[in-house]
Amino acid sequence: MADAEVERVLAITAHPDDIDFGASATLAKWSDMGIEVHLCVVTDGDAGGFDRDVPRSEIPSIRRAEQQEAAAEWGAKEVFFLGYRDGELTVSHDLRRDISRVIRQVRPRRVLVQSPERNWERIYASHPDHLAAGEAALEAVYPDSRNPFAHPSLLNDEGLEAWTVEEVWVMAGPEPNYAVDITDTLPRKIAALQKHVSQTSHMDNLETLIGDWGRLWAERFELPEGHLAEAYQVVNTA
Repeated sequence: MADAEVERVLAITAHPDDIDFGASATLAKWSDMGIEVHLCVVTDGDAGGFDRDVPRSEIPSIRRAEQQEAAAEWGAKEVFFLGYRDGELTVSHDLRRDISRVIRQVRPRRVLVQSPERNWERIYASHPDHLAAGEAALEAVYPDSRNPFAHPSLLNDEGLEAWTVEEVWVMAGPEPNYAVDITDTLPRKIAALQKHVSQTSHMDNLETLIGDWGRLWAERFELPEGHLAEAYQVVNTA
């Protein structure tokens, strides 16, 4: 599906900062095109952070605020937080319903998710919460959100009609088949990641790391020298 055909995109991730590490330069590019970009974050990242002096009870609000500020860097229309516990995510009926709710609220033609398949080349991308969020999101795309008889409370109690997502983009998976040139939007990605102070302030090599990833994908997909990319597996789900 061409970008010009897409009015709205919904990205779904396990933790605050996942989207900024994985796809925020792509989302910035789509936002610049006039596409409405929405984000759904399943957990509050309450098991994250590196500063032992910060009370754990404060981490969820800190990380929500950081994600809101980061999303503003790449032009998010809205950020949804589902409030699940970090480190305890499983593919449950409740999670599928809650993601289906957001899909029916946003009504996106394209959904961006984390891979439910472990990536042995990049094990950090395959946190158990990432795998669970990816699987639950795919099950919400098909069959849940398009089936008016799935999660009947969404329709009967909340008035949310069924919605069919036509295309899914999978990030951090083992078999990417498409690359987005992010050369012009990389600074927005870096700026977004820097908003996640609790997660990235200790990383002296952040810009170098992100630049290296971008060059690696650009080389794999044979983009011109000096260009940068983010890569995905694009799947037709119409």
